[in-house]
Amino acid sequence: MPERVEQYETDGVDFGWVMQVTFVTTIVVGAPVVAIASLFFELASWGAWASFAVRVGALVWFTTAVSVYLVARRRADEGETERSSES
Repeated sequence: MPERVEQYETDGVDFGWVMQVTFVTTIVVGAPVVAIASLFFELASWGAWASFAVRVGALVWFTTAVSVYLVARRRADEGETERSSES
């Protein structure tokens, strides 16, 4: 049985972290945003509801993904700065 890896070192942005945080944040933030936004529109059929949810959800996902990536990039840049100053 292989040994469990508790920590790992990444060079640059940790894309695994970005994907996980984007997924969770999009669900936690996106569901209430879609529900609240739907109060202001007349959605007469299930197709209209689904189309609305996809359009608004895509916007929430894109915004979240870009924001999380920028945070990860800033953290990676700060880590590189700290490592270079220690040398």
